[in-house]
Amino acid sequence: MFAKVTWASRPGSGRPNEDLVLAGPSWIVVLDGATAAPGVAGGCAHDVPWLVGRLGDALAAGLSADHDRPLAEILEAAIETTMAAHSGTCDLDDPDSPSSTVAMVRAGRNGVEYLVLGDSPVVFSLAGGGVRVVSDDRVEGLPGGRPYTVELVRRMRNAPGGFWVAGSRPEAARQGLCGVVADARGVGVLTDGVSRLVEWYGWSWRDLVTALDGQGPEAVIAAVRERERRRGPVRGKRHDDATAAWTRVGARH
Repeated sequence: MFAKVTWASRPGSGRPNEDLVLAGPSWIVVLDGATAAPGVAGGCAHDVPWLVGRLGDALAAGLSADHDRPLAEILEAAIETTMAAHSGTCDLDDPDSPSSTVAMVRAGRNGVEYLVLGDSPVVFSLAGGGVRVVSDDRVEGLPGGRPYTVELVRRMRNAPGGFWVAGSRPEAARQGLCGVVADARGVGVLTDGVSRLVEWYGWSWRDLVTALDGQGPEAVIAAVRERERRRGPVRGKRHDDATAAWTRVGARH
């Protein structure tokens, strides 16, 4: 089981927060909805927070109902449930339909299980003092390098050789990075609005784990915002939605 889960989430601007964090006694889910590019409407009548909310509800139901079902199967079923909620009103074949990253962990018999789909990482504090990071960086390896065009992202999203996210393709769940960490003593589940501290601003993953454990997620997000104001972004938005959840790992069940 997990000890008390602490978390914080802040929107990046005046827009609604497209991140979501949910937690139970033995699991945590963090989602980061993909903001549509300017001028891209897509074939869906719903916005990104709607998609993230429905997907999060379906994941929470699956994780609460079955403690042994593989995480990829739970995610696949959650995507199918979300698709069914708007299949009659939206063109789910449209490549610009709303989507989300998924990062989830669950305390199991053999350690902490994880699934990471998209660029929302999970970081583990290990019993021996080390740190392990699970990060899906496939979006960083698209042809031609950044900045990516809308056409390139549309073509490479949920496609072989591209990157995978949760939206209207249930098979994307099978592309997540999955595994078990047997010696975890603490777990952080983040969106890329928080991992900027490591990727852009010079923190180590150990620095981030130490801050999450000692100061808490709210202080970590405050550190992100301070650096964004002082140093600016490396690319893209000055302030992104930022979410972090942290727990210590208790006795296994």
